[in-house]
Amino acid sequence: MMQNRRLLRVMAISIGVVLGATTMTGCSDDDGTVEVTVGYQSKTINTVTAGTLLKARGYFEKALAAETEKTGVRYDVRWEDYDTGAPITAQMLAGKIDIGSMGDFPLVLNASRTYPQADARTELIATTAFNMAGGLNGIVVPSESTIEDVAGLRGATVSTSVGSAGDGLLAQTIDAAGLQPTDIDRQNQAPSVGATSLKAGSVAAYSQFAPWPAQEVWNGDGRLLVDGATTANPTFHGVVVGEQFARTQPAVVQAFLQGMSEATDYLHAQPLDAAKEVAEATGLPLEVVYLYNGPFGIANFNMALKPALVTALQKDSDYLRKTDGTIDPHLTSFADDSHLKRLFGEDYAQMLDSDINQAAPGTVQEGCGDSAGENGPPSAILWKGEAGASFYGTPGCLLAAATKADAEIRAAYVSDGLTGTRWFAEKSIWTYDPAAPTDKRWAAFATAENASKYASDKPESRQYTFAGAEEFSRASG
Repeated sequence: MMQNRRLLRVMAISIGVVLGATTMTGCSDDDGTVEVTVGYQSKTINTVTAGTLLKARGYFEKALAAETEKTGVRYDVRWEDYDTGAPITAQMLAGKIDIGSMGDFPLVLNASRTYPQADARTELIATTAFNMAGGLNGIVVPSESTIEDVAGLRGATVSTSVGSAGDGLLAQTIDAAGLQPTDIDRQNQAPSVGATSLKAGSVAAYSQFAPWPAQEVWNGDGRLLVDGATTANPTFHGVVVGEQFARTQPAVVQAFLQGMSEATDYLHAQPLDAAKEVAEATGLPLEVVYLYNGPFGIANFNMALKPALVTALQKDSDYLRKTDGTIDPHLTSFADDSHLKRLFGEDYAQMLDSDINQAAPGTVQEGCGDSAGENGPPSAILWKGEAGASFYGTPGCLLAAATKADAEIRAAYVSDGLTGTRWFAEKSIWTYDPAAPTDKRWAAFATAENASKYASDKPESRQYTFAGAEEFSRASG
């Protein structure tokens, strides 16, 4: 407990120490140009509509140019890229960032740290993407690790970024397993540093936010130990803006949200093209970006500040307060959807009610004997070259297609049979239950724990790797 409290205190000090050197942004140059600084996390791909994709497509600048046409006021946008949300909060406290995006646990810290400073106080104005079950985060262990469940982390060294969404998952997971914070050696590392530590074998596990868990698994450096969706706690990333900035520059806030809306619409309409742009801009594997941001992906892009998400922040706050009693995010005044209501009007109520992932899928393939959508989200194959993606009604249909394919598969995707988390078919544990109806005999799972829970009441079921499942499917005709 003392170690965790020290880590959070250090982070709080690092955030607070910048207050002595405040230089406000959102101000005008001598020629009247309004400077706007946006803090974003390029590789946190469930924030791309407020960061990487928004920046690459220029939607924000386009909206500001339209404002200039109306008013004559000119704007200069600066983009600053960070690994996590904590340094964005530090820069907002210093008056050096006007608009920022970060995950749920960092949002709680942002609200808590900025509230006491009236000129630095922030408000949550939009969601970038969410997963109502918590599937955006994960805990990974080395591929050859013998650790099979959370209890196996007792006494282990775990890499995470203190105060991040990944750190939040770690706290929730060890608490649910009956472990104490002192039962693990938590190393505070940036995601990229932690990934290196995992590959080098200097840590036993790695708890992070999207896209890092999937990237480590896809690269072959780890396997998923904990699917964040097992917590059943909503997780999301959102956009914060300085309260003072929002009051003095409302047109900029509206332009940013308008740009976000266009980026979101583009991602929904052209998910593969959007994934390619993000992959090119960040260096992330396309296969990983498409897992999160593609059709039926882990990240659901919807800008609405849903009550369930705001409520989830209170649970996050409760976890953080266990190690830092000074946490007080003042959540009743933090979330402000008035800017969204102004932008979307009557359509906003529909956005609040909808949890449907709007990323447009391709046509679900026929001829498999399964009705699309009856057994969960369709599975998918992303082909190499320009063929795009194909969608299949069930995991079994995907297996049949994979065994007969002439084209080369780039990646394949299935939804976990227990939690619904989208995962790589090639990295999943496949279960065949001969006693089940024909269209439900195959199921795939992101973790061994999920697969074991599913099979616990299915005595005839057998487990396979993807290659083994393909071989069985091929032999079965």
